[in-house]
Amino acid sequence: MVVPYTHEPFTDFSVEENKQTLLDALKKVEADLGKEYPLIINGERITTEDKIISVNPANKEEVIGYVSKADQELAEKAMKVADETFQNYWRKSDPTFRADILFRAAAIVRRRKAEFTALLIKEGGKPWKEADADVAEGIDFLEYYGRQMLEIKDGMKVNSRPIEYNQFHYIPLGVGVVISPWNFLFAIMAGTTVAAMVTGNTVLLKPASTTPVIAYKLMEVLEEAGLPDGVINYIPGPGSEVGDYLVDHPRTRFVSFTGSREVGTRIFERAGVVHEKQKWLKRTIIEMGGKDTIVVDNEADLELAAESIVQSAFGFSGQKCSACSRAVIHEDVYDQVKDRVVELTKELTIGNPAEASNNYMGPVIDQAAYDKITGYIDIGKNEGELLIGGDGDDSTGWFVNPTVFGDVDPKARIMQEEIFGPVVALTKAKDFDEAIDIANNTDYGLTGAVITNNREHIEQAREDFHVGNLYFNRGCTAAIVGYQPFGGFNMSGTDSKAGGPDYLLHHMQGKTTSEMF
Repeated sequence: MVVPYTHEPFTDFSVEENKQTLLDALKKVEADLGKEYPLIINGERITTEDKIISVNPANKEEVIGYVSKADQELAEKAMKVADETFQNYWRKSDPTFRADILFRAAAIVRRRKAEFTALLIKEGGKPWKEADADVAEGIDFLEYYGRQMLEIKDGMKVNSRPIEYNQFHYIPLGVGVVISPWNFLFAIMAGTTVAAMVTGNTVLLKPASTTPVIAYKLMEVLEEAGLPDGVINYIPGPGSEVGDYLVDHPRTRFVSFTGSREVGTRIFERAGVVHEKQKWLKRTIIEMGGKDTIVVDNEADLELAAESIVQSAFGFSGQKCSACSRAVIHEDVYDQVKDRVVELTKELTIGNPAEASNNYMGPVIDQAAYDKITGYIDIGKNEGELLIGGDGDDSTGWFVNPTVFGDVDPKARIMQEEIFGPVVALTKAKDFDEAIDIANNTDYGLTGAVITNNREHIEQAREDFHVGNLYFNRGCTAAIVGYQPFGGFNMSGTDSKAGGPDYLLHHMQGKTTSEMF
C-alpha cells in the first residue's frame, strides 16, 4: 500500500525562530558565493574553461557561481552515457528502487529546506515566501512522483479469457532531454527531471542559464540519495548550441521543456523532424506561457477580487506563466475594483529580498527581462491609463515597480502578449457573457479565475472558460502538487498536467502481452 501524502507545509516567517533559521541559511549561502561548479556526466565532474556566470538579480555585482558550460562534444558524450545506461541498466531497474531515491531525496531537501530557500532568494531573486513555496513544491514533486510510480509500476488491469492471460504495463521511453526554466528554479527543474528518471528513463538535464547552481545542488542531493552514475547527467549550456543539438539528436526519445512560447514552439517543430538513424517519433512534453485572466462579475466579493488580482499579478514580480496579467471586470463594479487594486498595489514593498523578509516583490531575473517589461510598459502608456507604477531601476539590480493600466482595449498588445513581469491591464465588460469572451480571446489557455457569488456564472465558466486550470473565488496562481494538476491549452503547451495522476505516463509507453494457454 502506498502511504498517503498531503503536501509540504509552508514556513511561517513571522515566527522568530523560523526567521532566524533562514537568516543563518543566507549567511551560509553567502559564504559559498563565487564557487565554481563542474558538469556531471556519468558521475564524473568535468570542468570547462568557458563558464556560465550566475548572478544575483537583486545585486548584479554579486556572483552566485561560475558554472562550467557544455558544448556539442560534451553533449554527445553525455548522450552516449545516457543511452548506454538506459539500454544496459536503468530501463530494467526496479521501480521501487527508483521511487525510494525520490523519497530519500525529499527527506534530504526537507532537512536542508532553509538552505535551499536561501539559495533561491539569492540566485532567483525570490522573496522569502515565494522561495519557501518553490522549495516546498519541489519536495512535493519528489514525494508525489515517487508514490505515483508505485501506483503504476504493475500496469493496469485488462481482461483475460480462459484461453489466454493478458497484461498491460508501462515501459520507459529512453533518453530524455529536460530543459528547465529559471522562474521555478527548484520546483519545476526538480519535478521535470525526477519524473523522467523515476519512470525508468535516463536524463540530460540542461537547466536555465540564469539559474544553474540550484540544479547542481539537486544533483548532489540525488547522488546522496543513491542515484547511480549516468542516470541523470548535468550539462548546462547555451540553447542555441547544446539545446538544439540534443533536441535534434536521433537518440533523443523525448524532450521535456518549460519556458517561453517562442522556444517551446521551436522545440516542438524541431522534434518533429525525423533524422537519419532515428527510429521513433520523439515525444514532447511542453509547458509554455500564459495570458491569464481574472474575471470579476457584479455579484462578486469586491475586496476578494482586488486582493486576488494584486496577489496573482505581482507575486514573484509577475514572473509566473500563471500570473494574472489581465482582469475583466463588470462595468457596474469596475471603478470600485480598479480603485481598490491601486490602493493595494501602493502597499506593496519592493527591494532586495535577502535584506528584508517582508519585501513582497524582488527583482526581475535579468537585463533582458527588465528591458522587455519596461518596453511593454511604454507600449501600455499608449494603450490605456497608467494608474500606478510604470517605472523601474536597473542601477544595482533589475527592479520594476508594480504597474496597473486601466481602460485597456481587449485587443491591445498588453492584453494579448505575454509580458512576464509585474504589469496588469484592466478592462470592462458589459455582462458575464462578454467577460468570458474577452477572457478567451488570446492564443493562450493556461490559468484563469472567476470571482463571483453567482452559481450559474460558476457553472457557465466551468464549461466555457477555456483554460487548463480554472479557479473560483481565489487568485489564478499557486497550484499545489496533487491538488491542482497544472498545465494549459492552446499555445500554453501540451497540457501535460504536472503534479497530476497521469503526468508520469507521458514519459512511458504502454505494452500489451498476451499468453495463450
